[in-house]
Amino acid sequence: MEFDCLDVDAIVGFEWDDGNIHKNEKKHGLKWTAIEEVFFNEPLLIVEDFKHSIHECRCVALGKNNFAQLITVVFTIRVKHIRVISARAMSKKERSIYERI
Repeated sequence: MEFDCLDVDAIVGFEWDDGNIHKNEKKHGLKWTAIEEVFFNEPLLIVEDFKHSIHECRCVALGKNNFAQLITVVFTIRVKHIRVISARAMSKKERSIYERI
């Protein structure tokens, strides 16, 4: 059963694996807990990323964590769970888009 990336109300949690949970902290200084916070804070902008995935729904979320850090999260949905692919500080262009919502 497939889930709509944009329907975050259908999500029941997050899925992290051993290789992924610390990757964003090492590469971009973002702990997994700060990444999850993005999905609970407003405003949150989620768009589907058709360009980078043919076989599964892939989305990009622009949001902020509890410390108001502006974060971009690339993710997919696996069995009602958000599976983070990558997360990093928003680019200048992404901040410009986010600040308009």
